[in-house]
Amino acid sequence: MTLLNDIAAYKEAFKQKAPEEKQKLMAQATKELEESGVAQGLKQGEKIPNFQLPSATGETVSIKDELAKGPVILTFYRGGWCPYCNLELKAYQRELEAIKEAGATLIAISPEQPDASMTTKEKNDLEFIVLSDEDNKVAEQFNLVFKMPDYLIDIYKESGLDVEAHNGNADWELPKPATFVVDQSGSIVFADVDSDYTKRVEPAKVIEIVKNM
Repeated sequence: MTLLNDIAAYKEAFKQKAPEEKQKLMAQATKELEESGVAQGLKQGEKIPNFQLPSATGETVSIKDELAKGPVILTFYRGGWCPYCNLELKAYQRELEAIKEAGATLIAISPEQPDASMTTKEKNDLEFIVLSDEDNKVAEQFNLVFKMPDYLIDIYKESGLDVEAHNGNADWELPKPATFVVDQSGSIVFADVDSDYTKRVEPAKVIEIVKNM
């Protein structure tokens, strides 16, 4: 079982059941985002910002403190309402022991409020750190934030996705899904940022990068 297999199966099921016009508009939004050149993300070799965020369970987590223990895998996800994000989070949970054995800490970050993050954590039985980056303040420092187009917002609302309630605001801004491997100096040794939210990096690849550091 791999993340990419899970994603391929979900995409095929979505293709079979979703209206063609909806699929067309969602693909259009992804293409427009890619062509816009916005939110390219921090690159390999750059330093990450020093940040603190509340966890789903209420503690304040400092990236400086976590890096003092060893390298950190940071994965930014859109929210617990996103099926691709849930597949990714579950895949990381399956690999959590391997991540620990490699000496790394795994941290997932979304713009959801702590209560919504807690729901995501419980729903997926996540045993790693899940942080709430309300208003995308940290994601902005990682150059990941973009505003959804109005026609895509309409599609999400029609689908019953209440992103406003999850995030506690009505700005409809999201981070691009992104994964970073950060060494103890705070430097990025691996970065994966994609405008297509259905594309994710396989956790096994990330673990190999940590092992080879």
